[in-house]
Amino acid sequence: MIFFAILVVLVFLAQIVELFIPPLAWMYNAHIYIVPLIVFYGAMALPFPLMLTLAFVAGFLLDVLTMQVVGARVEMTLGWSILIYAVLASIMHGLRPLFIRGRWEIHCIMSGICTSLILLAQYLMITFRRGSLLFTPEAWWQIGGPGAIAMIMAPLMFWLLHTIGNATGNPFLPERDNYR
Repeated sequence: MIFFAILVVLVFLAQIVELFIPPLAWMYNAHIYIVPLIVFYGAMALPFPLMLTLAFVAGFLLDVLTMQVVGARVEMTLGWSILIYAVLASIMHGLRPLFIRGRWEIHCIMSGICTSLILLAQYLMITFRRGSLLFTPEAWWQIGGPGAIAMIMAPLMFWLLHTIGNATGNPFLPERDNYR
């Protein structure tokens, strides 16, 4: 339970840190997202109810930061990011047997893909509400760029979180020797 509390605190702190990380000008102002990596690691290392709780916290924080009201219309409503995080984290949780066996490669790739899917879903919600679906090269860079960055950052982030999990005695991480 200590590890779960640490992940919740890290999600909160990472959400704040993301606000201060400048966008990458050489990638058409793509942003760096840390919170999805923490949530997707939690999807692999925690049981399903705790994973859903972590997805709820991350989605709620993202909704609070991105909720937009333009005129009389609400473009980003409260709850959509929670649903998106829950669905994508559930997919990652389904790949947990590979993680238990020590195979992290697919999770690193999936973390990048899922990060891009979060941004694509947000972009689609906004464009459908505005009534104009327009995909520019800049939009694709701002959707795909953070996914590529997350894919590159995932091995180091997962290793760091796994080390924290081992140090706190996370009871939800099974022994690797049982599956050889």
